[in-house]
Amino acid sequence: MQLKDLCIALVQCETEDEVIELLIQEKYWDRPENWQLFGSDENNYSIIGNQQSKPEAAIVEKIINSVDAMLMGECFRRDTKPESNEAPQSIREALIEYFQIFDGKLTNISPKERSQLSENIGFVATGQKTNPNYAIFDKGEGQSPSRLHDTILSIRKSNKLRIPFVQGKFNMGGTGVFRFCGEKNIQLVISKRHPGIAEYESDPMKDFWGFTIIRRDDPKDGARSSNYKYLAPSNHILFFPADELLILPCDYPEAYGKAMQWGTYIKFFEYKIGPGLRTNILFDLYNKLSVLMPHIALPVKLYERRKNYQGNSFETVLSGLSVRVDEDRSDNIEENFPTSGSMTVSGQKMTYSIYVFKKGKHENFTKDEGIVFTINGQTHGYLSKAFFNRKGVGMNYIAESILVILDCSEIDGRAREDLFMNSRDRLSTCPLKTEIEKELEDVLKKHPGLGILKDKRRREEIESKLSDQQPLTEVLQEILKKSPTLSRLFVQGLKLNSPFNLNGAANAVEFKGKEFPTIFSLSKKFSHDNPKQAHLNSKFRIEYITDVNNDYFDRSKNPGTFKLFVNGKESENKDINLWNGYGFLNVFITNSKVGDLIHFRSEVNDVSQVQPITEEFYVKVIEPLIKKQTNGGERKPPSSNHPGIDAKKPDGFALPTIIEVSRDGRTGHSWEQQSFTEESALKVKGSEEDGYDFFVNIDNIHLLSEIKPAKSLEVQIIQAKYKFGLVLIGLALLNETNIQQKQDDQEEMETAFTTIEKVSQAVSPIIIPMIDTLGALETQDIISSMPEEV
Repeated sequence: MQLKDLCIALVQCETEDEVIELLIQEKYWDRPENWQLFGSDENNYSIIGNQQSKPEAAIVEKIINSVDAMLMGECFRRDTKPESNEAPQSIREALIEYFQIFDGKLTNISPKERSQLSENIGFVATGQKTNPNYAIFDKGEGQSPSRLHDTILSIRKSNKLRIPFVQGKFNMGGTGVFRFCGEKNIQLVISKRHPGIAEYESDPMKDFWGFTIIRRDDPKDGARSSNYKYLAPSNHILFFPADELLILPCDYPEAYGKAMQWGTYIKFFEYKIGPGLRTNILFDLYNKLSVLMPHIALPVKLYERRKNYQGNSFETVLSGLSVRVDEDRSDNIEENFPTSGSMTVSGQKMTYSIYVFKKGKHENFTKDEGIVFTINGQTHGYLSKAFFNRKGVGMNYIAESILVILDCSEIDGRAREDLFMNSRDRLSTCPLKTEIEKELEDVLKKHPGLGILKDKRRREEIESKLSDQQPLTEVLQEILKKSPTLSRLFVQGLKLNSPFNLNGAANAVEFKGKEFPTIFSLSKKFSHDNPKQAHLNSKFRIEYITDVNNDYFDRSKNPGTFKLFVNGKESENKDINLWNGYGFLNVFITNSKVGDLIHFRSEVNDVSQVQPITEEFYVKVIEPLIKKQTNGGERKPPSSNHPGIDAKKPDGFALPTIIEVSRDGRTGHSWEQQSFTEESALKVKGSEEDGYDFFVNIDNIHLLSEIKPAKSLEVQIIQAKYKFGLVLIGLALLNETNIQQKQDDQEEMETAFTTIEKVSQAVSPIIIPMIDTLGALETQDIISSMPEEV
C-alpha cells in the first residue's frame, strides 16, 4: 500500500482494532525497530501519566495547541521570529494584529465573523456513541516530517517557553489525552508545513506530509511501567508528497471528503469521555468545553459525525462561555449581571466576573463549577458550588445559579506555579489559594446585588406557603421549651419571628446606568482635618456615587480605568467594583505605621472624558484590629442607608421555618423543585445570619411504610414524630458543624447542608421505630435486661 493510501486508510479507521489490523498487514505493528520512544524518554509514562485527571480537560489541551498553531503560523508567515520584540507580546496583541479582533475578545466580532474564523480549527466526533473517536485539526503552522520529532512528538522541550503570545508553554504535546484513549492508547498524527512559512525555510522535507501512530506498550523485561512509542521506521517519520488530503468532514453524516492542504490533523481512538458527555457533542461536551475555555482566543467548529444521532444541527461554533452568555443574556442571566471587579491578594492582581443565571438556567452552562480560575482564557482549576454554601459566603439559595470567573493572567510566574498544578486542571493547596478564598468570601458576602437576589429567591420559594407552615414552627417552639437541653441549640432564644421582617432594610430600586459616567464622587468626604480612620494591616472601604453601568471597568469596548495615587505615587494595591450607582474601593493598609496620615487621589478616565474625574481623601492609620470572640448569634447592624445595599438584619430570628415537600407538590413544594427522591428526607437552606429553612419530605418511602398500616387517628402523630425528629437531628448537625467550622478551616470539610441531607436520609428508615421503641422503655425493662452481678 502506498504511504498516502495508508495515511488516509488510518484516518478512516473507527476502532483501535482496525488500526492495529492495518498496521499488522503493512508489517509495521509487530516490529520493534519501527517504534521510537515518545520524547526520546524511556520513562515517559511517569510524565505523560501525570497529566489531566479528566478526559474533557485533556481535550482542552489539544484545542489550545491548535489555537497556538494558528497564532504561530501567522507570525511565521510574516517572517517574524516569535521570540523577538517584533512579535506580539501577548495573546491579546496577536489576536488584534493577526485576526483584527477588537481588543482581542471574540465578543467584539459578529457571529458570522466567528463562524468564518472557526473554519481554521475543527473538532470532529466519529465512531461509537459510547467511546467515540475525536479528531482535531487546524490550518496553522503545521510541521514537516523532520520537525515532528522535536515538536508534537516531544516532551520537556522549551519550544514555546519564551514566546509571549501562546498559551501552551509546558511542552507536553497535548499528551493528557493518551490515557483516555482505548486499550492501546492509540493516536494518529498527520502534519504538513504551511506553504507560506515553508518558503522562508531550507528544510528539504518542508513540502511533504508526515504521519505517525502513537501507542502505549506494556512493561517488558522487568520494567516497572509502560511507555509510549511512535511509528518511525529506522527513526524516520513516514512521509509522502500531496497537494491535499480529503480527510476533513463534509455534510452530515460524512466524516471525510473535504480537502486539507496544510496544518495538523490528530485523531484519538475510542476515547473514554465518560457517560455524562457521550451525547451529541453540540450539547453536553460543548457546554463543558465552554466553561473550561470561557475566553478562548479563537473559535472552534464542532462537528458531530457519529451516525444515527438526532438533532436539528450537527455543527456549531465553540467561542467560550463569555460569548454564549453575551449572545443570549436576557434569557439566561439575571438583570444587572454579570458584574465585575478586581482584587489584589498577596501582591497578585486578579479580576473577577460574577454571573448569576436565572432560575433553572444554570444547567445549560455549568454543572459543579462555582469559581473558575483562568489564565489567558483557559480554565486551570475551579472551586465547586459548595463554596457558596460556606458560612463566610451565605448564598445557599442562589448557590446553583452563581458562576465566578477569576482571571489570574496577571499573576507572576512563581505565584502561578504555587497556585496551579502542572496538569493545568487542578488547584494546589497553598497559602495563596487560602488567601484568595478568604478574599472571595468577603467579596461575595458583601456584594449587594447577590444579597438582594438571594432574598428574592428565598421569598419566592417559601413566602407563599409560610402561613400554612406556621403551626409546624409553633409546635417545634413548644417542644424546645419543654427541654432545656434542646433549647440551648438556639443562642438567640426561642422568639418566633418572620424571616422576612427586615428592620431598616431598604427595598431595591431600579437602576439604569450610563455608558460613561457623568459623576464619580465620594459619598462622604474625608478631609485632612477629618480623615477616615483605618486599622493597620487591615482593609478599608471607600464608597463612591456614580451613574455608570456595572461593567464599566471590565467591558470589551471602551472600558474605563481607575487609578489610585497614594501620597502622589500610583498604587496597584486596590480593588474596585461597581453596583447599581455605587462604586466600592477597597484598600489594604501596609507599609505604614500607626499615626500616619495618608493622602489618596483617585482618577476615573475613559475615551469620553476630556479630563479624568478626580477625588481626594485622607486616611489616618490607627491600631491594628484585634479580632473579638463574639456570640454566634450576633450580627453587624446595617452599614448603609442606601437603597438596596443594606446589611440584612432579621429581628430575633431563631427558630427555623419548616416546609413540607410532597411528590406531587400538593403542599406547595414538589420533589422536582427540591431535587428530592423517595429516599430523600431533609434539606436545609439559608444561613445563620438570615435564618434557616427546613424542607421535609413527607412522601419519604419509609414514612409512607409506617403510615400504611396505621389507623387514621395515628397518621398525624406518626408524621409529627418523623418531621420533628428529622428537624431536631438537623439542628444538632447544624450546631455541631458550625462549631467545627470555627475551629477547623479545612477546605474539604463537608458543608452542614450536605451532611444533613446524607444523615437524614440514612436515619429516615429508623427514626420512627427508634422514637416509639425508646419512648416505650420503662425502668424495669432496663433493669430486667441487665446481667445479674456475681
